[in-house]
Amino acid sequence: MAKTKGEKVHEHEALESEGSESRVYELGFHLDPELPTEEVKKAYQAVRSLIEDKGSIVVESEPEKIQLAYTISRQEVAGRRDFDSAYFSWVVYETSAENHAEILSAINAEKRIVRFIDLITTKEAARHFIEARELAIKAPETAEDAEAVLSTDLDAAIESAVI
Repeated sequence: MAKTKGEKVHEHEALESEGSESRVYELGFHLDPELPTEEVKKAYQAVRSLIEDKGSIVVESEPEKIQLAYTISRQEVAGRRDFDSAYFSWVVYETSAENHAEILSAINAEKRIVRFIDLITTKEAARHFIEARELAIKAPETAEDAEAVLSTDLDAAIESAVI
């Protein structure tokens, strides 16, 4: 069945509104490990401000220095640099596709960022991650207590077996 001119206009409007529809993204990034602490904070705040100007932040994580699973090499003007550690941070944010493209362009131009990844996600997935992380932080305390109890039980069992 052929579409009338009016139907084509509605289809085009739907595509345009889809481009302006908000989506949730997760931006994970590594900052140069040789940056002074104050510079790391400034770089993080610059990323955060950029995202706040173009959308809204759902959840975020402050930068923390980590060992990388593998060495990242990057060619710079002064030569090749290898990174075995970095300051890692992530931000989950909501914005339109147009603003998302602007954010990625600005992030790509930021020289203090060694590497980044940007994914489509949901608010629920981001909140679930935060809840799981909080539980994982609490879990080692419980695991250590369980180990102590297990060790005590094992010692008692060995003593009773020897007698």
